Amino acid sequence: MYKRIIQFVFFANYFVGLLAVALSVETVCQLGLPLNAIYYYLFLFFATVLYYTWAYTVPANIASSPNPRTEWYRRHHSFIKKSQLVIAIVCALLGIWQVKAALPGLADLPFYYWLLLFSIPVAGILYYGLLPPSFLSINLRNTGWLKPFVIGYVWAGCVSLLPVVVHMTENGLLINKTGLLIWLFVKNWMFCTVNAIMFDIKDYADDANRELKTFAVRFGLNKTISFVLIPLLLIGFVAFIIFAAYNNFGYLPVLINLVPFICLLMVAYSLHQPWELLYYLIIIDGLLLIKALCGILSTIVSK
Repeated sequence: MYKRIIQFVFFANYFVGLLAVALSVETVCQLGLPLNAIYYYLFLFFATVLYYTWAYTVPANIASSPNPRTEWYRRHHSFIKKSQLVIAIVCALLGIWQVKAALPGLADLPFYYWLLLFSIPVAGILYYGLLPPSFLSINLRNTGWLKPFVIGYVWAGCVSLLPVVVHMTENGLLINKTGLLIWLFVKNWMFCTVNAIMFDIKDYADDANRELKTFAVRFGLNKTISFVLIPLLLIGFVAFIIFAAYNNFGYLPVLINLVPFICLLMVAYSLHQPWELLYYLIIIDGLLLIKALCGILSTIVSK
């Protein structure tokens, strides 16, 4: 029973939806903004679940698979089909509500925000090749080394930019902390990119067979960990220390914000040995939850 609950939460992507909400809350807390309306977080949660579940849905007549997630989707095909329909309807209603609430302030939104807002769903759609091949045959998921950066960009846009835009359009707020917002966007981008590279290590064998040149396939597992993951983490670590010193962060907030970097480093070293799929879904995705909670906690203790 316990195992079934875990599989349901993680395979059906409800945990991923929770991560999107948690990271969005972290953003507004660190910018000193009030929380967004509940319907915004509900929309973000269900849209995330809908997007990721759509990508992993398999046909009902597919043969049994050694991949536990693929097999779970095969066995629960009827439930997934029905739940996706319900979630899509909920997303549509919440989306209409969200647009209606934001409509008065959309005209005042700066042009560069429009460009960024447009690029996020476009990258997300092209990542899984969701457009009909007859219209545009592009699947950014097959771009190898570029793939994790695309994932990181979409996540950073959804959790760093969208909550701020919603505040601007609904409440007419003028965000004065542009430098902090840019830094939070880049930090989330790089953090989620490193997270995605870790997931590529899980898919090393399949990607090698498909000749998909991810970092793990190009450099091998050990070199990817030693010369890609760890340097990116160290760069992020140094960048944060410089940014914290420049903005006069207190010692306690700095220490709290360093916890996710340390956890990332520990998990990166653990990838030298193979793990089951749920390890990646729970532990590696769980790093994003740790990051969000530490970011929220650091703003609380700094007040």
